[in-house]
Amino acid sequence: MPFNQNSELIINAVKIFILAGISSILAVLLTPILTHFLYKYRLWKKEPRTKAISGEDATVLYELHKEREVRVPRLGGLLIWGTCLLVATLFFLISKISDSFWAQKLNFLSRSQTWLPLFTLVAASIVGFFDDILQVFGKGRYVAGGLSFTRRFLIVILIGLIGAWWFYFKLGWDSLKVPFVGDISIGLWYIPLFVIVMLATWSGGIINGLNGLAGGVFASIFGAFTIISFSLLKFDLAAFSAVITGTILAFLWFNIPPARFYMGETGMLGLTTTLAVVAFLTDSVLVLPIIGGLLVIESGSVILQLASKKIRKKKIWLSTPIHHHFEAKGWPPYKVTMRFWVIGVVLAIIGTAIRLLG
Repeated sequence: MPFNQNSELIINAVKIFILAGISSILAVLLTPILTHFLYKYRLWKKEPRTKAISGEDATVLYELHKEREVRVPRLGGLLIWGTCLLVATLFFLISKISDSFWAQKLNFLSRSQTWLPLFTLVAASIVGFFDDILQVFGKGRYVAGGLSFTRRFLIVILIGLIGAWWFYFKLGWDSLKVPFVGDISIGLWYIPLFVIVMLATWSGGIINGLNGLAGGVFASIFGAFTIISFSLLKFDLAAFSAVITGTILAFLWFNIPPARFYMGETGMLGLTTTLAVVAFLTDSVLVLPIIGGLLVIESGSVILQLASKKIRKKKIWLSTPIHHHFEAKGWPPYKVTMRFWVIGVVLAIIGTAIRLLG
């Protein structure tokens, strides 16, 4: 490899590490401000959840979490997307007022790589923010308060349609990368596929049920996409994924037991929809179910449980999502969390290897 190309790779790797480090440190420094606000205004659920998605009493889940969910604020996801937006804006403005090499290099906003995922992150997170507020004050028609399932479903579809329109009409994308095979053109089917993948990824957001669980899983997922993006020479997208990873790790520092706050929908809705966009931008849609395998397992457990209760009139698991099943069997929450972290990292490694080899 020529020296100049090697130097460019090194410089971009340094860029990614610097941005990830800055984001993580900044998020840690912002946390006292956020937690002061959350506790001052008592932004937590006043009562633990008592109903399942199907509307019946969630007896097992209530017994597991009746002491855990009160007096711990939601909206911790503000730290993740707020810091990402702040870092992106900060280095964009610095690049406009300074001509220095690093001022230009650290700006990772670009039309082809990061405009859409950043827009998705902010837009979806704002929707999640209002959903959290409704849940905090017990408003709305959902079983746990907040926006109804139908409204959230339609909002995700709308975000997906905007993303699909951008990819298909603005970027001209209409094919899928099949590992070990190559690109397969699917034409207009790209649009419904985009929406379906976003809905499927969003459904995996139910993994947010134990202290530290979602943070650790999403850190490994976005870390994997940092590597994939870098390997494709999409350095701005790699930087964006690294910034998200850095902020998630900072969030995780305060979310491990005893949690200072929960991620809430403002974090989960933003991360899941953004993940779908990043997967398409890296031509990694077909390995997303592997890299994000725990999201598939979690949402699949709920679907199978509902189907079993409907058809067989009995449960498969003691409680769903499946991490609550292990809780109900007597596993300490920290054991469930850390074992899921290990599984998540292994799946992310396998999925990344398949994408790079393919």
